[in-house]
Amino acid sequence: MAVTELVLERLRSDHAPALLAFERENRAFFAASVPDRGDDYFSEFDVRLRELLEAQEAGEIHFHVLVGEDGEILGRVNLVDVDTEAGTAALGYRLAEKATGRGLATEGVREVCRRAVEEYGLRRLTAFAALDNGPSRAVLARIGFGAVGSVTLDGDQPGTAYELDLGGSFGRERSGTAS
Repeated sequence: MAVTELVLERLRSDHAPALLAFERENRAFFAASVPDRGDDYFSEFDVRLRELLEAQEAGEIHFHVLVGEDGEILGRVNLVDVDTEAGTAALGYRLAEKATGRGLATEGVREVCRRAVEEYGLRRLTAFAALDNGPSRAVLARIGFGAVGSVTLDGDQPGTAYELDLGGSFGRERSGTAS
C-alpha cells in the first residue's frame, strides 16, 4: 500500500469506526511487542473512547491519529499523564503493520512533539520502549529522546525510559538552524 498523503489529526468521535478497525486489524501485530489490550477493550470500545475524549477535552491527554488519504487510520500518537503545571507528558505510539518501515512513526511523533510545545505548552516528554522493540527505540533516537534509565513494563518486560527536553533547540536541529 502506497501512502501518498498522511495527516495527523487530533482524535475525534467520528474517528471511532476507523480507529476500532485499526486496533482489530493490528491486534496480533501489537501484541508481539506490547501487552495485549484484552477482549474488554474491544467490547467496551465506545465507552472507553467517550471517556478518552472527555479526558482530552479536560486537557489530561492529547490523542492523535495518523490518517491516510482514504480515511484509514494507520497509526496513533498519544500524550498521556499530562501535567500542564509541570509541562510534562508521556508519549506513546503505534503504527499499523502495513505502514511500518517508511518513516511514518517518526513523522507522526515529530509532529506531536511540535504540537506539544506550540499547542499544549509542554516542555518535557517521557517515553518507554521494551528492550526488544528496536523499531520504537529507533524512532525515539531519531527524534532526540535520550535514555534515562531501565524500567519494567507491563507484562514484566524489561525496557528503557527516555526523555526529551522540548525547550531550546527542539525542531531547529533538524532544519539546520541550530546555533
